[in-house]
Amino acid sequence: MAGKTEKKKISMTTQILIATIGGVVFGGIVGPWAGNLKFIGDMFIRLIQMSVVVLVMTAVAGSVGNQQGKGLGRMGFNTFKWFILFTVFAAVLGYFLCVIIQPGLGIVISEPTEAGTVAEAGSIQDTLLGFIPTNIIESMAAGSMIPCIVFALFFGAACSTYTAATGDDIVIRMLKGVNSVVLNIIQTVMKLAPIGVFCLLANVSGAIGFAVVLPMLKFLAVLAIGDLIMLVVYIPFAGIRCGVNPLMMPKKFMKMSMIALTTTSSAITLPTKMEDSVTKFGVSRRVSDFVGPLAMSMNSNGAALCNVAYIMFMSQSCNVELTMSQIVMGIVLSCMLCMGTITVPGGAVVSMTFLATSLGLPVDAIALLLGIDWFSGMFRTLLNVDADVIVAMLVANVEGELDRDVYNGKKTVDYAA
Repeated sequence: MAGKTEKKKISMTTQILIATIGGVVFGGIVGPWAGNLKFIGDMFIRLIQMSVVVLVMTAVAGSVGNQQGKGLGRMGFNTFKWFILFTVFAAVLGYFLCVIIQPGLGIVISEPTEAGTVAEAGSIQDTLLGFIPTNIIESMAAGSMIPCIVFALFFGAACSTYTAATGDDIVIRMLKGVNSVVLNIIQTVMKLAPIGVFCLLANVSGAIGFAVVLPMLKFLAVLAIGDLIMLVVYIPFAGIRCGVNPLMMPKKFMKMSMIALTTTSSAITLPTKMEDSVTKFGVSRRVSDFVGPLAMSMNSNGAALCNVAYIMFMSQSCNVELTMSQIVMGIVLSCMLCMGTITVPGGAVVSMTFLATSLGLPVDAIALLLGIDWFSGMFRTLLNVDADVIVAMLVANVEGELDRDVYNGKKTVDYAA
């Protein structure tokens, strides 16, 4: 019997949680010196980032390539229907929470500057035009997800047409093979997640500290309460629609949520989100490969809520009263920005500048918002990734590709299979 005794393996979720607490405590103790560890965390981020573009493109192209025209149209319609509904709901909720909590009230911004005097933000036309790549290699090198996804959609559709006409599916099989290899790389790198998370959080805790957060607690409260409300609505809704027990969902979300909270990046969380959708939630690989990458860039519920909160904070802190038309425009712009969300840490400054200049708001408050952007990113990314899985479940349910035995833990599946 003694020979059978084994130490219980600590789950990756638990390891990341320990690393999170340890990194914050260590950074708080040693202070700015913890910045010396940042390069290790950056190495972990880069190891994930180096494979994400290829993973996304092969997953989307392979998934679309396997579809027949009618089936693809139905799945695409259902996917984008939920994207739009969830994103609009998040933006409207953000507005009402800011009206109630008033995060910018009591924060004095001295001598506001005119929005027109600051750095230019791209127009809506430029944003939409940027979705179409002029050089796919350049887009891949820059990590521009939307152009890469657009190319992958067209490439996958062309593969489907070619296969139907010739009966030769060699290109689709090659895409699946490359996707499996890249996934293996990412799964190997993810074993280093606790080390990367520890170093990243030690740097934040040691260099920035938490004193900067105190005046901005109401703003962070808007994001935290918004996340909570939306998950409390989404989880039972998905449970009822899909015929599964919603009480099981929070535990299933744990691993991807921890990665989202600690890396503040939807792109870094993408591989874990796609794998857990299949192995924990019972979504088919076909639906996961189609919905997951698209949702990362086009279903950013957390970003929609946060964008509206930026607008309201800037107006309240600078004592600028918004008209109803400006509020409606702000909500619309916040939703549109989510169609091209920057999925790496630090991308929020682009959104802030775009919204301020588009609505004629002073930009002085942006400095305060940037000071807590890492903390905002935690809540923003958490809702982004968790809502993506809800959409995948809803789509899989309509497609008849939601395995309830997997969801209920009665059956195990291998994502890479």
